[in-house]
Amino acid sequence: MNRTVNGANLPVLRSRNAALVLDLLRTAGEGGISRIELAERTGLTPQAVSKITARLREGGLVVETGRRASTGGKPRTLLRLVPSAGHAMGLHLDRDELTTVLLDLSGTLVVARTVPLDLGAGAEAVLEAAAAEIEAVLATTATAEAEAVPSAGRVLGVGVAMPGPLDHWAGVPHRVTGFPEWDGFPLRDALGARLGLPVVLDKDTNAAALGLALRGPGGSFAYLHLGTGLGAGLVLGGALYRGARTGAGEFGHQVIQLDGPECGCGRSGCIEALCLAAVGRGDIDRAAGVLGIGAANLVELLDIDRVLLGGRAVTAAAEPFVRGVGERVRVPVALAEGGTHIVAEGAAQLVLAPLFGHAEASPTGPKIR
Repeated sequence: MNRTVNGANLPVLRSRNAALVLDLLRTAGEGGISRIELAERTGLTPQAVSKITARLREGGLVVETGRRASTGGKPRTLLRLVPSAGHAMGLHLDRDELTTVLLDLSGTLVVARTVPLDLGAGAEAVLEAAAAEIEAVLATTATAEAEAVPSAGRVLGVGVAMPGPLDHWAGVPHRVTGFPEWDGFPLRDALGARLGLPVVLDKDTNAAALGLALRGPGGSFAYLHLGTGLGAGLVLGGALYRGARTGAGEFGHQVIQLDGPECGCGRSGCIEALCLAAVGRGDIDRAAGVLGIGAANLVELLDIDRVLLGGRAVTAAAEPFVRGVGERVRVPVALAEGGTHIVAEGAAQLVLAPLFGHAEASPTGPKIR
């Protein structure tokens, strides 16, 4: 279905207008879209669209891709996005492994690698491991076909996702559950200096939720990630919600059993501790039931439309988790699309989304149009 988004012809909003045009070119796919259609759907003047598309063509982001017969007058020239003109790296720093992906401008996965990682080995050691993996991914692409090879100048940036809590705006982890030594390490700036590239840092669940929101129907949902830990990514009213201090989504640390097992956060009886203990002894039904109790609390509190599940523990036993959680909540429950790279690809989208106008900086998070 066609959608209309409002543009502005003021020079000060030139980059925003370019983002609107780029997004429509992205969604048009290989078939392309004409300048007249771009003007109609953005609300920009034909002259403004011509100037924007000329700059995009000069930058190699857009090419002409043929003509389409019009209802009157000469055929319309079609334009399409060049996906290989830019790339974004995505890193998922998990507690025991590191996943690195490369996406092109269309969000298509180009390369993915996963290697063991010890998040407790120290910030500097992890930083070097992350930089080495990025370099290895770029080296891997050097053997691909020429049009798929991203030169260093076409890597737009690196998105990094890791367990929280952390400060997204400052790019600094706090007392990561189980790894308090990360507290205050300037990860974003340190990795950016090491690579010479822009870096964005966010929680793993937020990155995954952003990627899901960009692909999905919008609305409000919770993404619950159960892997080496348990957290939530929240999309409320079409916006990724991080909270005023970017601490929202610490879902796993709700205490639901006062005399329960000790959790890595220092409390006892947290949902995370109960779920991981049940998974560890192979009692998936119990883990799904506990997760369902927490999900039900979240649904009642936030009045969200649906619950999506992901993470290694869930994907290894998807049916019982979806069923067990679904029995306890009053909204649809499903396995999140995206597979094993859902967090890393979402991390790359932290870089790509603003290019297409999908992640305006705001106190509450990016609006997903």
